[in-house]
Amino acid sequence: MQSTPEKNLFEYAVVRYLPDVEREEFINVGLIMMCKRRRWLKCRVAPNHQLIAQFNPPHSPEVIDRQLQSFLRVADGQRDAGPIATLEAEERFRWLTAVRSASFQTSRPHPGKTTDLDATFNTLFHRLVL
Repeated sequence: MQSTPEKNLFEYAVVRYLPDVEREEFINVGLIMMCKRRRWLKCRVAPNHQLIAQFNPPHSPEVIDRQLQSFLRVADGQRDAGPIATLEAEERFRWLTAVRSASFQTSRPHPGKTTDLDATFNTLFHRLVL
C-alpha cells in the first residue's frame, strides 16, 4: 500500500514596496515562505522597476535593490547580515514579517499545507509577484 506524502504546514507573506507610506499604495516585489518543522525559509524578490517608476518613488532602483538584498541576506541567514540573520528560520521569518511603517513591508502571514515546499513557493511567487 502506498503511503500519502506528509503535508507540511507553512506560512508565507508577500514583500511589498511602498513608494509613499502615507498613501498606503504598494507594489508586490517578493515572497517569503517558512516551514518551522523543516527549518526551511525561502525568499525571492523581483522588483518591477518600470511599474515602480510610475508611482514616482523617492528611491532609485539601486536603493530599492540594495534594501531588498539586505532583506534576502537576513532571510538566507548570512552571518554578515547582522545578529537577526543568526536566528532560527522561524525567528527570522517573524522579524522580517513584523508590522512596520517603512517603505518595505510584508503582508500579514498566511498559512497553508503542502507536500512540496519548493513547488508551492514557486506557484505563489508567480501568482503574487510576477
